Amino acid sequence: MALNKEDIINAVAEMSVMEVAELIEAMEEKFGVTAAAAVVAGPGGGEAEAAEEQTEFDLVLTSAGDKKVNVIKAVREITGLGLKEAKGAVDGAPATLKEGMSKDDAEEAKKKLEEAGATVELK
Repeated sequence: MALNKEDIINAVAEMSVMEVAELIEAMEEKFGVTAAAAVVAGPGGGEAEAAEEQTEFDLVLTSAGDKKVNVIKAVREITGLGLKEAKGAVDGAPATLKEGMSKDDAEEAKKKLEEAGATVELK
């Protein structure tokens, strides 16, 4: 017998706080996701007020461009990777080079890579 959404909601409503926390952990592990609190705007709140400013950025190399050697050097400087690993990342573009960077660090890294001839995105 398959459970519908209402059955699941009723079952969760009967759980203790600890049981719900354990359920959330189990679901995060099972599905490889993280539960995040939703942002709710109060009365008169616009979309701009409800949206949180992004604080962590992923540095994604989309193309190495014509100056591959310069890009490899920049990737090594930014990531601390060895020559072989940096070359692999550049050859495997598009590739995420670094995750969870601050806005300033991400923009600085993007600038270095673009000056070396690469095409880069911040996500």
